[in-house]
Amino acid sequence: MQEKIEKIIIDVLLELNEELESNELQNPTQETKLYGGNGALDSLALVSFITDLEERVSDAFDKDIVLADEKAMSQRTSPFRSVKSLTIYIQKLLEE
Repeated sequence: MQEKIEKIIIDVLLELNEELESNELQNPTQETKLYGGNGALDSLALVSFITDLEERVSDAFDKDIVLADEKAMSQRTSPFRSVKSLTIYIQKLLEE
């Protein structure tokens, strides 16, 4: 499940990067920084990314998830800091 989630995240990042043309997102890996200090996404790009990602995850796993909710935003360590942290967070949401 983790590999499938990571692939979805990376695919969405690659598609988003067609618009952004960011060097950090040309070859995303699980260590790619997404948001926050040294992150590749600004707040506007993050919103677009989250919207697309929620839709893709919902289609792939036949379960609706909400990534940008109070639970995610109130965590000490943001799930949006890297591809790896976001993969783990999405997996937890899918297992609930």
